[in-house]
Amino acid sequence: MFQEANQGTIFLDEIAEMSVELQAKLLRVLEEGAFIRVGDTKETKVNVRVIAATNRVLDVEIKNGHFREDLFYRLSVFQIPLPPLRERKEDIQPIADFFVQHFAAKVNRRIGGMSPDFVKALLNHAWKGNVRELKNVIERTVILADLETLTPDLLPTDFNASMADVNSLDLQSVEKAHIQKILVHVQGNKAQAARLLNIGLTTLYQKIKDYNIV
Repeated sequence: MFQEANQGTIFLDEIAEMSVELQAKLLRVLEEGAFIRVGDTKETKVNVRVIAATNRVLDVEIKNGHFREDLFYRLSVFQIPLPPLRERKEDIQPIADFFVQHFAAKVNRRIGGMSPDFVKALLNHAWKGNVRELKNVIERTVILADLETLTPDLLPTDFNASMADVNSLDLQSVEKAHIQKILVHVQGNKAQAARLLNIGLTTLYQKIKDYNIV
């Protein structure tokens, strides 16, 4: 990958998950701008800008012996702390807008926007999964939408606003209908359905059995 990124940029996501042994090799590449490919005897020179990301606290990882301190200082020339989504609520709506347009185009569906109550529900959510969770939620709501405006009833049942709008309905009926619509959209692909529903595949199979979904 470093060879492919030569004269460009390489993004190393979740850098703290890298083994200590591999960290030593990465440090050498960063320090010397060279590496030896498997099976080669000559060094390959590269000039690469490195951007790394992690959701772990590297100071703690260093103290626990899980991350090399010398690699940390080599990487942290310039740091950009990114607060969780729940701490930057002003970003939620524009990010959601982007995903709405993206997924509407992907499934060839005209979505004009989000209702005020829908936006309010997004702003009040905890977003423990950050942008990945927001992306997943918007994808599901676009798939389920029958109208051009996204409304709170399309949101997962753990959204308080969603629950307020469906309080006259049986919760299990709502969940069953939700699962059925997702399964139709993915043409019965249960692995893809489980991903969109944000549940485990085993859980999905159990719900299909419980609700007698054919």
